[in-house]
This record gives sequence, structure tokens and C-alpha cells, in this order.
Amino acid sequence: MTLIAQLSDPHIREPGRVAYGRVNTADYLARAVRSLIALPQQPDAVVITGDLVDFGRRAEYEHLAALLAPIRQPVYLMPGNHDDPAMMRACFADDPWLAAPMAGGFLQYSVRIGAIRLLTLDTTVPGQSHGELCDVRLDWLERELAACAGEPVIVAMHHPPFTTLIGHMDAIGLRSGHERLRRLVAAHDNIERIICGHLHRAIDVRFAGTIASTSPAPAHQVCLDLSPQAASAFAMEPPGFRLHAYTPATGVVTHLAAIGEFDGPHPFHEPGGALID
Repeated sequence: MTLIAQLSDPHIREPGRVAYGRVNTADYLARAVRSLIALPQQPDAVVITGDLVDFGRRAEYEHLAALLAPIRQPVYLMPGNHDDPAMMRACFADDPWLAAPMAGGFLQYSVRIGAIRLLTLDTTVPGQSHGELCDVRLDWLERELAACAGEPVIVAMHHPPFTTLIGHMDAIGLRSGHERLRRLVAAHDNIERIICGHLHRAIDVRFAGTIASTSPAPAHQVCLDLSPQAASAFAMEPPGFRLHAYTPATGVVTHLAAIGEFDGPHPFHEPGGALID
């Protein structure tokens, strides 16, 4: 079995700073890391689908690195609209996947995790909140998909390529490239999942013959309000992450895991061994 844990949108600030005047995102990420470490089956790798930090500052990335240090598995980082790709490269200079040069300076790479081929797409636009997929990025994806025909593939990206019906987030969603992406995905039935961030919620959509999804965040969640006029707001709902499990017999089975420490596990019988009625 191949296990890939997906975290997304930690929005780390400098030590001692809180987001929006109230959210200590570092404490929440530390809880997420503890939850990962406590899993009975440890993931083969962790992928973080963007918005690693809040303002793309060196001190934020250094803080992020310290918070992720307890994770012993490989951690694959991707930029979101809050990130600075150039600063990511500088702060994680020892990361071979971020250091590899690519046309246009985009942070995209292909890596094997157990039986899975992970392909990361950079959807960011410098200085903007919305996302785009230009021909340079999609040409790369087309070549990579051709090179791993027959392998189970997960495509990871920050901005989801689908409408979520959360109006203020769709307004800063993926504005271009989704139609060509749809055609590419439809032409490759070995794509098991498209995993995304940006939304701070768990959302699942059928997309071009596969399943596309977003992940909740380790701290604050975007409010679940499907009105087109809904205010841009967040709530401190229970945080979570995704766990993508692959076997050849099942394909990818995705679990939504809660972050935190909870009472249990308890057996489904009374102390004397009788089944609970």
C-alpha cells in the first residue's frame, strides 16, 4: 500500500505573529504534524498543496521548516497564491524538487512515491490571488503524462480546476487553462486523483473521468456559504487533512482525517467481552 498525506494552506507567519489578528497558524500546524505522526499506518510522503506561508517572507518559510522538522518522511512543497516561489527556492535550497530549473521559473516536478507518480502543477500568478495554467505549464504536464503511461498518477495543484459554488473563492480560482487540463486528464485514465488546496474545505467533484478534490486546512476554514453574495469569511471549524491510500486492487481510496487528540480508540464491546446492545 502507498500512503500519501495531503496538508494544505497552513498560512504560517513569523514566530509570534498571528493571522488576521486571531489565528495562531503555527500552533495549528504543530497539531497537524502530531496527528500525522500518530497515524497507525505512516504515510510514505506528505504533500502540502500551497499557501505554505502568509506573505512569502523568509522568516515565515524558516518557521515553516522548523514546524515540519518532526516529519521523517519526504515532504513535497508547492506554491499557492500567498507564496513567493523565488523565496521558496532560496529557503529550501537543499530541496532537489524545488531547485530543479524549469521554463518560466515555475515550480513543477514529477516524483515517484511508492507505486504513485505525483505530478505537481504551479497555478500561481505573481502578485495575484487567482490562478492560471499557461501553455508552458500544460505542455510540461502533457509530456509527463506521456512518460508515465500505465502508472497510477496523482496531479497536485493549488487552485482547483472546478467551480466550488463558494462565490468569493471562485472569483479567485483558476481563471485559465482548465479546459485544456480537462482534455489532458480525460485522455489519461491512469490519473487517480487531482488534489488541490486554496478552499480550506473538503470538496469533491467528478472531473474529466477522475475525482478532483480540495483539502481542509490545519487551522481556519472558509465558511460554507453557497450564496453568490456570501461574504469572504472564515470560521474555526474542526481542521483536517486528506490521506490518499493506493493499492493495485482498489486504486486510490481517500480518507478525510480530523486533526487533534480525541478520546479512544475503544472496543465495540463491554469490559467483560459482551457485545454492546
